[in-house]
Amino acid sequence: MTTRVVMAYFGVQWKGDNQGVASEAVAGLRRQLAVAPGSPRVERAHYLDERNFDTDIVITYWSSVDDFDRWFTQLGSQWTTPPPPTDRLGFFVEILRPAVQRFETLFSATDRPEGIGCLGPTLSGEIREHGYWGGMRDRLPIAAASALEPSGTPSVTHDGRRTRVHAVDNLCLIRSGQDWTDADGDERVLYLTDVEPVLRTGMNFLRDAGRPLGCFANRYMTVLSDDGDPLDKTFGMSWWRSLGDLERWAESHPTHVAIFGAALRYLSTLGPAATLRLYHEVTVAAADEQFFEYLGCHDETGMLASTSHRSGAALDSEVVETS
Repeated sequence: MTTRVVMAYFGVQWKGDNQGVASEAVAGLRRQLAVAPGSPRVERAHYLDERNFDTDIVITYWSSVDDFDRWFTQLGSQWTTPPPPTDRLGFFVEILRPAVQRFETLFSATDRPEGIGCLGPTLSGEIREHGYWGGMRDRLPIAAASALEPSGTPSVTHDGRRTRVHAVDNLCLIRSGQDWTDADGDERVLYLTDVEPVLRTGMNFLRDAGRPLGCFANRYMTVLSDDGDPLDKTFGMSWWRSLGDLERWAESHPTHVAIFGAALRYLSTLGPAATLRLYHEVTVAAADEQFFEYLGCHDETGMLASTSHRSGAALDSEVVETS
């Protein structure tokens, strides 16, 4: 029986004429993953970040921590081995190893699972803990025994050019996705003109101004095909200081209220004919279930942003040199 899983995000960021080098690195990583033990779930996504760096991310999900550890020790850890060939190219890996009590996933339709939902042979079916504020917490088994309050202060250690981020206990990650592959005609126009722009505005707000609310970093990503072509799928990937911070933004912040309102208007207009598919996965990770390492990345990349001293930041950090 699976008691723990691995969610690993391997990213490369670039500017200018470095796309070829980045693409070669992604192709090499995908070749390694294709023969990795445990047959991990592998996905691709793209993001243009706050510094106008293109970012490709290879997302992997593993049902066996042992299989991941063997592969990562032998091959995966080389992703952030110095040096990158140019100072306009950066590599990072962000890994969670949560116990199954520390994550939940939810789908509007169960015939096309995404993310962590692809690891299990079946889904649970309809649940009662849905459709009300607080349902997300109620779906996390560990929440029955813990308030999941954060503790600690983000800090970094350096190993040569590599930087490791040590976040907080009970760090929260949400991946929330949209799939409009099946939408056509008026439904597609309605989604792309009335819903997606509102969603993008909210995602950009979290990216640029979310830290005082507890959002360390946010990426609004486009899912890519195996050939690297953009699909009619997006997802927001947000690192939060705590589940409580995420809940407060979702319940009352104007940006999320606007997203929720746009989605409700869309769904009420189309009714049962709506083909838009929605899902999310939420993880609350203990301190010893986290690993963040960056090489050659700018200081607002992923969890590095939790330790940068940007104007208006509400969260302090510490820096520890190890070499």
